[in-house]
Amino acid sequence: MELKNLQTQFIGKDFKYFEVLDSTQSYIKKLDSEKKTSNGTLVYAEVQTAGIGTHERKWYTSKGNNLAFTFVLYPNCNIKKLENITIVLAECLVQTIKELYGYELKIKEPNDIVYLERKLGGILTECITEGETIKKVFVGIGFNVNQDKFPGNLEKIATSLKKMFEGVFVREDILVRFLEIFEKKYLELL
Repeated sequence: MELKNLQTQFIGKDFKYFEVLDSTQSYIKKLDSEKKTSNGTLVYAEVQTAGIGTHERKWYTSKGNNLAFTFVLYPNCNIKKLENITIVLAECLVQTIKELYGYELKIKEPNDIVYLERKLGGILTECITEGETIKKVFVGIGFNVNQDKFPGNLEKIATSLKKMFEGVFVREDILVRFLEIFEKKYLELL
């Protein structure tokens, strides 16, 4: 995957693509600790073998069907400016799908994207603070796009755009538009 038409100032400009990773969240944190990231660096994996969901749950990613990525931000701002960052991210993802395809997804607060009570995606945000200042934000997103089947008990709770709306969706278009919408909102918050 490439982000050919990406029109952002910085988010996703440093794009690191992997066929397989344990976790995009873990990997980008390791890169950050080694000072190998810049503001907006994005790590993307086709498959995660140990993807992290909320409450330390595993996030399942099937090859070539979904979006699994993490990006890092260095806002250096007061905590209050970004206190609702997870909801803002969710709103941007919902807006992306509405804008590209006309479908109305819902947000199950604080961090799930759902349709008819079935989970399409989740958002994991981790903030590193110093006093009242947010130094870093790691944003991990898993979003089910073209997956047909889910393993085990996930079949009852998870779904994808393809399963719900019977189409084939272009993951790159979704990712690019989401990053553009979110970056604009993020800069307004700062």
